[in-house]
Amino acid sequence: MHPFLRAYLAGIALPTMVIPLVIAGLALHHPAPRPFHMEEVIIFPIGLAPNAWGLWNMLYLSVRRHRELPIGAFGAALVLFIAPAAFALQVALDKVVWTLPLVAAGLPLTFLLYYLAWKHVVARLNGLLGIG
Repeated sequence: MHPFLRAYLAGIALPTMVIPLVIAGLALHHPAPRPFHMEEVIIFPIGLAPNAWGLWNMLYLSVRRHRELPIGAFGAALVLFIAPAAFALQVALDKVVWTLPLVAAGLPLTFLLYYLAWKHVVARLNGLLGIG
């Protein structure tokens, strides 16, 4: 019953567990003086990340019904939507934290982390919830 709800819950689990660590890291980290506080930029995207993961996992479940796809690659593809949206948001708010060269340098690591997270964590949660 309710496979899309279970897919959503499996998708939001990991980012929801990581968010407190990110917030604690921001609270403990004392960066060089900036013209704004990091919280002004990071809190809104942190709230959207679990929802993006949950919706992406629901999409994976829907697509997988018609075609077999590796979950790691599908999860890594989420970066193609999140990275430009996050970059555009910081530019729109005029509070640039990640410059374009820094984003380009961090993109391969981000793809790798998303691939591993989806392949090992989200896939496992999907299996535990009976939708894997």
